[in-house]
Amino acid sequence: MNDLFRVGVIANTHGVRGEVKVFPTTDAPERFKILKTVILDAKREKITLEIQAAKFFKNLVIVKFKGIDNINDIEKYKGCDLYVTRENATPLNEGEYYIADLIDMTVVDEESNELGILHDVLQTGANDVFVVKLKENGKELLLPNIPSCVLKVDLDERKVTVHVLDGLYDL
Repeated sequence: MNDLFRVGVIANTHGVRGEVKVFPTTDAPERFKILKTVILDAKREKITLEIQAAKFFKNLVIVKFKGIDNINDIEKYKGCDLYVTRENATPLNEGEYYIADLIDMTVVDEESNELGILHDVLQTGANDVFVVKLKENGKELLLPNIPSCVLKVDLDERKVTVHVLDGLYDL
């Protein structure tokens, strides 16, 4: 399981005093107001940054990091991802899962026949869609994450039990 969760991407600089525009990739962008630290993935290294201030502008979060007071110090990190540790991640309600924990889980049908591996999760707005890479031919099967289709998610066994609705498996 992944212990780092992406919460945003540095989209651009903001002004000359080291602030950045962050495109949030979290379901709760308002959490930037209470986050104390983030981990910057600077490709060759991971840097822990302390958040000094955060404000919101349109669909972005303007973030000021402690100790970065010049545009030249932050400009090189445009396009870099920001992460939080599992301990700082948004708490889950019952029946919710971190997408990172679902990736690479085995997907089986009601009779325990292995269908494939959960390859990706698409967030469509209405409901998530599980992308399953089929064992038999490598094609993708798209399964909506709804109670009539996704019957059980077992994080301990790393297995998702599904009912393939009529018409979804016609490849």
